[in-house]
Amino acid sequence: MALLERVSTLIRANLNDLIDKAEDPEKMLKQVIVDMQNQLLQVKTQVAISIADLHLLEKKQKESEEKIGEWMRKAELAVGKKDDELARAALERHRSYQQMSESFQQQVHDQQIQVENLKNALRKLEQKLAEAQSKSDLLIAQHRRARAAGKATDAQAQLNGKNHGAAFDRMKTKVAHGEAVSQAKAEILGDDLEDRFDTLEREAELDRMLVELKQRVGKSA
Repeated sequence: MALLERVSTLIRANLNDLIDKAEDPEKMLKQVIVDMQNQLLQVKTQVAISIADLHLLEKKQKESEEKIGEWMRKAELAVGKKDDELARAALERHRSYQQMSESFQQQVHDQQIQVENLKNALRKLEQKLAEAQSKSDLLIAQHRRARAAGKATDAQAQLNGKNHGAAFDRMKTKVAHGEAVSQAKAEILGDDLEDRFDTLEREAELDRMLVELKQRVGKSA
């Protein structure tokens, strides 16, 4: 995700090096903080969107599960009325919603992982931003002293700056994220012979389901 890559770049930035190269170090450092705040806002937005997508997928899965029970009840009703054709049609719908529910279940699982990864990334970015804000004034003050001390003092200040930079570089982290991947299942087109066998297998399955349903309804009657 490009957004999290930009966030990672900001976190990895060596502020001491940026200050040394900037014409106006204080203005530059404030801009870095502003950029991090903007990226934090965008990450929050992505977290909210991912959570909303998760709720939508969970709703779709629940609806599919409700349809599974609904069409099984209709199939039982048709069997009770001795309408085998109608019962088979209801069982076909029942089977279709079962497959749909399984697909939604996998998508919900993938989306849950992405939401958790984004939440972790957000927490880490908030922590790094807080550290950057707390150290920005110190880094600017260090830079001003180093510039006023001459070349020898500059060299020593650079070494000290690296130590402080090392502490600040602990903010570096690889923001983990998982992308919601909704993998569409492609239908494999076979030749006519394969299609005929697929039809026979489907019909056999429906016949088996119908027999089991009749036996269950008969026992409960």
